[in-house]
Amino acid sequence: MTQPPYWSRAKRALAKSDPVLARIIRRHPRVALASRGDAFSTLARSIVGQQISVKAADAVWRRLLGACPELTPSSIMRKRAATLRNCGLSERKVEYLRDLASHFAAGRVDPRQMQSMDDEQVIDALTDIRGIGRWTAEMFLIFNLLRPNVLPLDDLGLLRAVSLHYLDEMPTEHLLKREGRARVEALAAPWAPWRSVATWYLWRSLDPVAVEY
Repeated sequence: MTQPPYWSRAKRALAKSDPVLARIIRRHPRVALASRGDAFSTLARSIVGQQISVKAADAVWRRLLGACPELTPSSIMRKRAATLRNCGLSERKVEYLRDLASHFAAGRVDPRQMQSMDDEQVIDALTDIRGIGRWTAEMFLIFNLLRPNVLPLDDLGLLRAVSLHYLDEMPTEHLLKREGRARVEALAAPWAPWRSVATWYLWRSLDPVAVEY
């Protein structure tokens, strides 16, 4: 797994500019964002984890790897829908995984091209796949492409952490509204160009165990 080359620089900048982040960063000195490097697995795991707990998602993922030890677009396309459902996937998630696999197999999604695309171009390309919305595309930008300045305003973990540390525990549902999103975006403006790093540390403030995609 590869740690971003900018990580130490980003930590120093955030700790210098934001006392809240400085405290969180000090509490987690030996952990960092890392990419597994496989675009298909990253997106497949994001689909598996939609709308279920991290623990449940991990269990489904392990069963999926048991059914498809070499998780590739072709292996997903070869599996019967019933086999995939037996891993714990809903019928809709089976459809999403197959659509993801067909995009990769046909070359409509090419991870090599994404390296030269800006964040919004990557989001546009990925949200063409069934079951992948902006949040999933942003997780891909953070966890696979290691983009440094992503602010996932739909992420409940980020919003909970912002509420806890900056906004006197304002209810998270308020932050999902337009005014709340604008407030979070304004609060996060000083974190640029390292908003992904700030987000990652705010996640750690809620759960010290890093989620892997």
